[in-house]
Amino acid sequence: MIALAYALLGMLARKPCSGYELMKLLKLFWQAQHSQIYPLLAKLEKEGLVTFELIGQTGKPDKKLYSITDSGIDALREWIREQPPTDSTERDEFLIKIYAIGLVDPEAGRDLFLERREALVARLHRLEESIKLMEEEPGIPVTDIASKQFGRYLLHQRKVRMVREEIDWLDWSLPLFKPSSAQTPDHP
Repeated sequence: MIALAYALLGMLARKPCSGYELMKLLKLFWQAQHSQIYPLLAKLEKEGLVTFELIGQTGKPDKKLYSITDSGIDALREWIREQPPTDSTERDEFLIKIYAIGLVDPEAGRDLFLERREALVARLHRLEESIKLMEEEPGIPVTDIASKQFGRYLLHQRKVRMVREEIDWLDWSLPLFKPSSAQTPDHP
């Protein structure tokens, strides 16, 4: 199976979800489209790793609520224990722009960095709010490995640290965007 299949099983191990909910949850660490998720869910269902229940909706098509099976849990456990993760692929348009940032004037470069910083600060607030809500949930503390939220909590904490680090790097970079002595009015 491909890693995305295990990602779906991992989401469903926490709670039953619709395909749309899975796509939203996956955004924490994976970009996937409907066109990838739904055929994969059908395959997982055919293999007996997930089941679904049709939920009737007024004025809309019925919704499939997927749940992981015992076989799905076994497959996920085996994958976690036995399969080393592959190197991650980072795709970030911002990084491509940075690589060629010397082609624009310092003000345009600074604006690009300020926009990124603003977006990251907003993302940081959303992540911190999610962590706060997880920590306030009744039952097993989110920091206990027995909690169904434990893995999600760890991922949110990792994202928070990564976002803070990038904000620090942006703050370090911003003062560098000043006119170059090599620039002339005819050659930006």
